[in-house]
Amino acid sequence: MRRIWKEAKSASRAVEDEARIRDILLRRALLVGLVCFFVLAGVVARVAWLQVTAHEHFTELAEKNSTRSEPIPPSRGLIYDRNGVLLADNTPSFQVELVPEQIKDMEATLALLTEILALDEDDIERFRKALKNGRSFDGIPLKFNLSEEDIARLAVERPRLPGVEVQARLTRIYPQAGLTAHAVGYVGRINERETEVIDNDAYAGTSHIGKTGLERFYEDRLRGKVGSRKLEVDAHGRSLRMLEELPATPGEDLHLSLDVRLQAAAEAALGDFLGAIVAIDPRNGEVLAFVSKPTFDPNLFVNGIRSKDYRALMDNPDRPLFNRASSAAYPPGSTIKPMMSLAGMENGLITPEYRMFAGPYYQLPNDDHHYRDWRKGGHGWVDLDHALAQSCDVYFYDLAYRMGIDRLHDFALKFDLGRATGIDLPNEAKGLVPSKDWKLATKKQVWFPGETVIAGIGQGYMLSTPLQLAQMTAILAQRGEAVRPHLWRDASVQPIEPIKLAQSRYWDAALGGMEHVVQAQYGTAHKYIGKTAPYRIAGKSGTAQVFTVKQNETYSARGLNKKLLDHAVFIAFAPADAPRIAVAAFVEHGSSGSGVAAPMVRKVMDAWLLGEAVDKSAVTLDAAGAGGRE
Repeated sequence: MRRIWKEAKSASRAVEDEARIRDILLRRALLVGLVCFFVLAGVVARVAWLQVTAHEHFTELAEKNSTRSEPIPPSRGLIYDRNGVLLADNTPSFQVELVPEQIKDMEATLALLTEILALDEDDIERFRKALKNGRSFDGIPLKFNLSEEDIARLAVERPRLPGVEVQARLTRIYPQAGLTAHAVGYVGRINERETEVIDNDAYAGTSHIGKTGLERFYEDRLRGKVGSRKLEVDAHGRSLRMLEELPATPGEDLHLSLDVRLQAAAEAALGDFLGAIVAIDPRNGEVLAFVSKPTFDPNLFVNGIRSKDYRALMDNPDRPLFNRASSAAYPPGSTIKPMMSLAGMENGLITPEYRMFAGPYYQLPNDDHHYRDWRKGGHGWVDLDHALAQSCDVYFYDLAYRMGIDRLHDFALKFDLGRATGIDLPNEAKGLVPSKDWKLATKKQVWFPGETVIAGIGQGYMLSTPLQLAQMTAILAQRGEAVRPHLWRDASVQPIEPIKLAQSRYWDAALGGMEHVVQAQYGTAHKYIGKTAPYRIAGKSGTAQVFTVKQNETYSARGLNKKLLDHAVFIAFAPADAPRIAVAAFVEHGSSGSGVAAPMVRKVMDAWLLGEAVDKSAVTLDAAGAGGRE
């Protein structure tokens, strides 16, 4: 019995063990099933997300593996003169570009290209700067204006040059070269500083930007809008076919008020002198000529100027890159005397009939300093007409002293002196009309009466640009009704604040004196341009001192170093009774306003009013002046 009981007990235990094992296996199977279920559910959910929710995203990524987007640079707007002569053009050319993200070894690629294209240090240096500032997926220009031989050599080596492309682009050229360089300006390659401030998307595929002149001022109009194209590419990034294209929008063309023929006439009139000539149509503010001499060839800068060429320009003591027409400020000299006469009459200090004795010098009360007249013996008794026509310094010394510097300052501002004219060019100088407050703020000094005296004849602290003098002349020609000067002919005309005088006869007196400068026998410019003029001219001569003559010395141009000669200035408008042109000429070290600058102005006027080409020998330049420096 005991054995049977043991066997039964053993069998019962076996059944229990089998049940336990079966239970464990069942639980494990359920656990595995649950795990498989959740894994499968996760896979299904992921597939559903990939196929439905993220379909567009991953489709785009897949397309990017087989397509490439490229920017299409817009063609830059052209620039014409008033007669349709091209001043800034685009010409087709080929350039080699490198796409950084497609090049594994940039240094090896550059070394190979140096051998193929005979690159120099300037090419490599410019490329490295552009590479630093550019984007990895954009083509970075390495060399411009490839020859047919360059293109052929690159085609042979193309299998060894992944990421290197020859692109057809438009290159900016300036057909008139230096003739319009300071007005039109030039474009150049985008530098590091510009990269930080420009909209990179707006300049995608574009390597150039306006640097100076109108090219810079109207950059937004000239640039245009970038387009794009989508290309299908192979595994090596080579283009197979174009999928779609959004064309670029060309930049806007500019039609200027400049006349190339008049521009050439003004440049020829300056001859070998340095200086500037600006001509304006006083009726509408259109700038007809804008010459700064010496000039330079803007084409040198378009694709990166060579180091030796840039050094030659920078080391040139005549500073050809400096825009003398609107950025250089000089003493205006006696050219401000018509404005001074109007200020004197408007403030009740003089009348057209007022006469005074003008000796060889002027003295302030209780002061033994002699403020000398340009005419050694003085002018004797003069009224306003003779004071203007003969440019009597003593008359205007006295007027300035009685007027005071602050009234002089306030009246001069009405003629756009001492502030920017607002012309459509960058970097215009403001010039300077001093005042007591100005000197105290800038010099930390009080104003002295003697400084007012010399300010009355445009000396001392007084500074003006040739453009400002041309604008002042235009305002005089229009009897106070004038507009802002502009080079873009389609620019909206902006009238200046009209100058209203108490009596219209004040204009008659001042402008009559200017006319007698040229037309009357006693005028300083009569013998130089007035005798033969076929139309009536109203003008004013002036000189700007380079150094101060001591009290016990006499100024003489003879024997002086050229760099010590006075600057020569002349302003004029014509015809005097119906002005169509106002001109200002500033001639560095020209010595005489009437003898040197006036004939230049006459040549420009003849070219505009009579359509005559400038003959350099037609009018004699006389540095000795009209018996002195005026």
